[in-house]
Amino acid sequence: MKNISILGSTGSIGTNTLNVVEANKKDLKVKYLTAGSNGKLLVEQALKFHPNAIAIADDKQYSLVKGELKSSGIEVLAGREGVLEISRRNDVDMVLNSIVGAPGLEPTYLAIQAGNNIALSNKESLVMAGDIIMSMLKEKNLTILPVDSEHSAIFQCLVGEEHSSIKRLILTGSGGPFRKYPLEKFSKIKPENALKHPTWNMGRKITIDSATMMNKGLEVIEAKWLFDIPLEKVDIIIHPQSIIHSMVEFIDGSMKAQLGLPDMKLPIQYAIFYPERRNVAWENTDFTKISELNFEAPDYKRFPCIRLAYESLERGGTAPGILNVVNEQAVYAFLDNKIKFTDIPGLVEKALSDITIIDNPNIQDILNIEQIGIEFVNREISGVNRMHEISIKNGNMTLSDEEIQNEIIEARKSL
Repeated sequence: MKNISILGSTGSIGTNTLNVVEANKKDLKVKYLTAGSNGKLLVEQALKFHPNAIAIADDKQYSLVKGELKSSGIEVLAGREGVLEISRRNDVDMVLNSIVGAPGLEPTYLAIQAGNNIALSNKESLVMAGDIIMSMLKEKNLTILPVDSEHSAIFQCLVGEEHSSIKRLILTGSGGPFRKYPLEKFSKIKPENALKHPTWNMGRKITIDSATMMNKGLEVIEAKWLFDIPLEKVDIIIHPQSIIHSMVEFIDGSMKAQLGLPDMKLPIQYAIFYPERRNVAWENTDFTKISELNFEAPDYKRFPCIRLAYESLERGGTAPGILNVVNEQAVYAFLDNKIKFTDIPGLVEKALSDITIIDNPNIQDILNIEQIGIEFVNREISGVNRMHEISIKNGNMTLSDEEIQNEIIEARKSL
């Protein structure tokens, strides 16, 4: 029996992980669950899988969760500290971290510090603190297994291969919903359009990252750390069908690819049971129903987020962390209709120019980036909105020329 802890159990990866547990219930025991704000679903999961303890990050949901589970014997923890406490517990064989975004970094760090092996879906842990995380794993002789489909594919292709035989890693991406969309219309894209991913069913934040293709940029950074590979040996190729999840080219010219339907249960199960492959009846790939497999180069002009990710990794220090946090906050602002789709890469590029980058950061320096990024995006949005208000006033001729000029100067000071 393998005991696991699932951080972020109510999200897309978390719920798929519990599907894997259900299909392998004789061999898996869920000891801990954590969630962000979906208290209702967390209660349902707790009653079904009977973990030792759970944590709900949203303090407002604590009373509901606690009340629903009062006679269950399940320990209920609250707030961010509750999630971190669960992350520290080391009476499990593996911690699967599927918390979305920068908030997932500290749980990864604490889980490793406590001596836990990691199944990692939270790519931000390596994007923001790859050097620190990988050094800790090596020092403590712990294992990290990728859950992202692309990195799982590369991991599978490298089993039994010498590291020195790798020529390059090739990350595939569907290209998202705007691969052929007119570039001049990008500023008019609405959240409801960007959330319609052509092949994958994912959470809202990751789906927007797929639409901007920032997800591929983040995956390049993650791959560099996971596989100890130079940046110049990590490439991206667009593959709209999402059947080939990634590939490895070797120095003799041969290539390996891992194929399968776009279903996250497969890489999750592989990570949990590695090196064993389980005979579980998920949906099979029927090549007679796949008419073609297409490939094309990524369009950096259409998707500048890819370029920004490469540049941040080349710069090093806290630059990838800044990229990650500002992108994250910009995505949420876009989902709330506060900024345009094209403002997402614009804010990231400005942040990489304006925010001071720390070389050789410690973990606290990196954790501090989240608040810095939040403040930066809020300040930028406030300044842009003020400029917009001034423009409207100008158009309606409600201010004199001198008053308009003064307001523009004041608004620019906040940018």
